[in-house]
Amino acid sequence: MIRILLTVLAIGLATQPLAETRVPASQSEIALGFAPVVKRSAPAVVNIYAKIITEGRANPLFSDPFFRDFFGGRAAPRPQVRNSLGSGVILSPDGFVVSNYHVVGMASEIRVVTTDRREFDATVVLADEETDIAILKLAEARDLPHLNLRDSDHVEVGELALAIGNPFGVGQTVSSGIVSGLARTGTATGNARGYFIQTDAAINPGNSGGALIDVNGDLIGINTSILTRSGGSNGIGFAVPANLVAEFLRQAQAGNPEFVRPWAGMTGQSMTADIAESLGLDPPMGFVVADLHKLSPFAAAGFRAGDVITHMDGQEVNSPPEMMFRMSVAGIGGSSVVTRIRDGRAEEAEVSMIAAPDEPPAQRTMLDDGTILPGLVLARANPAVIADLGLPISAEGVVVVDPGRYGARAGLRRGDQIAAVNGAAIEAPADAEALLRDPGRWLQLDVLRQGKRLSLRFRL
Repeated sequence: MIRILLTVLAIGLATQPLAETRVPASQSEIALGFAPVVKRSAPAVVNIYAKIITEGRANPLFSDPFFRDFFGGRAAPRPQVRNSLGSGVILSPDGFVVSNYHVVGMASEIRVVTTDRREFDATVVLADEETDIAILKLAEARDLPHLNLRDSDHVEVGELALAIGNPFGVGQTVSSGIVSGLARTGTATGNARGYFIQTDAAINPGNSGGALIDVNGDLIGINTSILTRSGGSNGIGFAVPANLVAEFLRQAQAGNPEFVRPWAGMTGQSMTADIAESLGLDPPMGFVVADLHKLSPFAAAGFRAGDVITHMDGQEVNSPPEMMFRMSVAGIGGSSVVTRIRDGRAEEAEVSMIAAPDEPPAQRTMLDDGTILPGLVLARANPAVIADLGLPISAEGVVVVDPGRYGARAGLRRGDQIAAVNGAAIEAPADAEALLRDPGRWLQLDVLRQGKRLSLRFRL
């Protein structure tokens, strides 16, 4: 077993682009281990120190007007400062660095320290909570060591992998393992939801945002989260694949203020054995299209409910999160070849990768002080609004973009659809604005929330 393991370790020492498996040729090769790979790669992994200001929790006694008036201004919760420790990976000589959103996304101050003890101020130039990825730009950086991004679609289960980061703040640390799984969805903890590489290389708090590299020193993923009961590594860690990181870097370098992913405009259901049997699919694969928005690029390409999508750009897709990952990697502006099965026949269709269209115009409206709910922001539901608020693709009518201070007190939430005000149907934000200027002695809001109809009634 020792000889077999050392044979695999020697792969990292080979000079060929595709290393070959062979028996170590000398005692020096046996002794080197991963050292050459680490020496090349570790300088591109940095420590990140972030200061995050959060709102303090109010004492429940201060909800009583007596105590609130008695203590005056001291009743208000004070901001709290939280220090966050994590890791990052330098992606370009001029100082673009990738880390996790949960490390730097809400930070007011960020300090980045390299392995040679240089320190840089950094700013977040692109961040996305859903994928838990953030791109930083180091101030006045040049000629920095950086890692090459590998095509993560070619990563295979069983490959050796190294995790580099700053666990528990002890200093830069390297742990080894293998790629344990691919296309993991819905299993990671934290903010991230989507598609991950799984590894058993030890990942602990502080490793977040660090590098997962192969034996050639190329970046295959950004360590993001773990499954654990103790808080430490149990050998189940997750990394965002390098291909998605590459798209984040491209958009950051292009100056995008926020990450833009293509809009599918459809919903789907993962394939089950029962569904596959009813469709005559053996083995079960892909996912079933359940519904499409009339403006969906998939609808424009001829897709319809009941189609089974199996591949995108030659890569298998077996769930909606996998599909969204593939679309995010493809980026805005081009097109992708999508394979579908209909009536037992496989066929390909070219689908445009577009942002969610703002059609018809959203007519975003903020209510002023002349209304009963000043600060309430309303919009007409359209694909752009649906994507922004995470609403069902069938959503329509007028929706709440921001309830504002008074709207929140009235019980409104972001994403609520306002169907009627005092019994009058609402078709546009202007309708609600007019009715809320002089509602009378009573205010009744008929609201649709997550498929349920609510009635909010108040005496004014």
